[in-house]
Amino acid sequence: MLGSNSRASFALLALLALCLLAFLVYPLLYVFREAILPEGKLSLAFFAILFQNPTLRQSILNSLNLAGLATILTFLISLPLAAALGRWNFSGRAILQSLLLAPMILPPFVGALGMKQIFARFGSLNLLLLQHGWIETPLDWFGQGFWAVVILEVLHLYPIMVLNLAASLAQVDPSLEEAGLNLGAGRFRVFRTVTLPLAMPGVFAGASIVFIWSFTDLGTPLMFEFREVAPVQIFSAVLDLRTNPTGYALVVLVLLLSAILFWAGRSALASGRYTGAGRVMAADRPPPSALARLLLWTGALSLTAFALLPHLGVLLLAISKQWFFSVLPEEFTGRYLLGIFSHPLTLTSIRNSLFLSGIAAAADLVLGFGLAYLLVRRRFRGQEFLDLVAMLPLAVPGLVLAFGYVAAFSNTPLNPRVNPLPLLAIAYAIRRLPFAVRAAYAGIQQIPVALEEASANLGARPLTTLRRITLRLASGHLTAAAILCFALSMLEVSDSLILAMQERFYPITKAIYDLTGRITEGVPYASALGVLGMILLFAGFLFAGAALGRRLGEMFRIG
Repeated sequence: MLGSNSRASFALLALLALCLLAFLVYPLLYVFREAILPEGKLSLAFFAILFQNPTLRQSILNSLNLAGLATILTFLISLPLAAALGRWNFSGRAILQSLLLAPMILPPFVGALGMKQIFARFGSLNLLLLQHGWIETPLDWFGQGFWAVVILEVLHLYPIMVLNLAASLAQVDPSLEEAGLNLGAGRFRVFRTVTLPLAMPGVFAGASIVFIWSFTDLGTPLMFEFREVAPVQIFSAVLDLRTNPTGYALVVLVLLLSAILFWAGRSALASGRYTGAGRVMAADRPPPSALARLLLWTGALSLTAFALLPHLGVLLLAISKQWFFSVLPEEFTGRYLLGIFSHPLTLTSIRNSLFLSGIAAAADLVLGFGLAYLLVRRRFRGQEFLDLVAMLPLAVPGLVLAFGYVAAFSNTPLNPRVNPLPLLAIAYAIRRLPFAVRAAYAGIQQIPVALEEASANLGARPLTTLRRITLRLASGHLTAAAILCFALSMLEVSDSLILAMQERFYPITKAIYDLTGRITEGVPYASALGVLGMILLFAGFLFAGAALGRRLGEMFRIG
């Protein structure tokens, strides 16, 4: 390792610590203080109100039920795919793994537009069934919106569960399974009693991400008008923080639950008591039978096709001239796709999102590289803590961070009610920082330290070595990180919905939400913005996948 803790390293460490303290730790501590120390006196009265108020109590229960069901269904769907990816070696395995990320190119918040069009009372599915005489009256597929939210969360998040579970299954020692088979147990029993228990770290890791994401998702319930959930109650509480301080207590409750689940997932993944002999090489995995391969591809393609239904619905809405009381649009037009670049609200939102995402991606590139360099090339006290803090934004929902910004910075020059752009850029950067750190970490790890040592031995200054050796050799990973952070920031939902309070500051996702409430041509323009977001995210994933290869999947895992 490059040894010394130079002044530059300490300066970089201090800068990183200052940024994280100011824009991650401080807002959270402010919310905690307001929740438990109202008027400077210790009190848990606001937490009591959460469970005494029928609406708030039911909202918390609805969120828990929603997240719990989404997690269970995601696990059941993901287990067969994860078992195939983690235990079998077959041609097309990389293609199948790439297909898994396809549903993630559109947030469920935007996908709700397509799902409502397809599964509405007089949507495409009911009309198709009525035309064939398979039903006599339209079916109410989603009830009051609860199941619509659950299904969209499952379809968006199952890739994360698959990636975490498959990585854990790949590390199970095959000799333990062979021992069970030799003792007379069937393959299903061995999988249930040996393989799956050994893969529990991956289950916990994936389940914690899915649960946190579903529990704290703000956009999807709003789109389905399902308002009795904790995130929507927090969204409403932003408007009256001074008169209704129970919002602070609700945010603390959500944050504590998210942090506990995140810690449990990381602890399970880091635990050595579940691991076997170590990672099994892909070449050593057995190939599946012809029937198993057929079932695998049929199931994977069917699931992917169903998961992409919301994307298809959004695309058709964006290019349809009229789509009402018909299975498919009766006429097509490019008016809305082209119109987003001239419509006042959509054009402004695109400009805002490009500006904000560009700033956030640049900040993530600098901070992410700095953090990764310190973690890989330096040894110092508190290194493990710094690693944990760098991943902390994965445990802090955007909803919580945005609420903290509104509360903590309202009476400062960063007041989001006056101009939210600075805090929006900061929020985007903080939320995507873990992706940049992981990508940069992977790039620096692949650079032989001997090259940097040789440069230093030849008299090059540390900054020269950093610029000519480290940055150049890690440029592919850093470029992929910047593009991925940029694309993901373009469709950031919770921060945008809460922080952008004036139309001239709306980013794309807030414009989509605003447009869906407009009767005249609102939904087509909102869908066109969704298509633009899909294109940007797809391009981001495509480029990042080319640069990072299999490591792209690690961006969406806890550890």
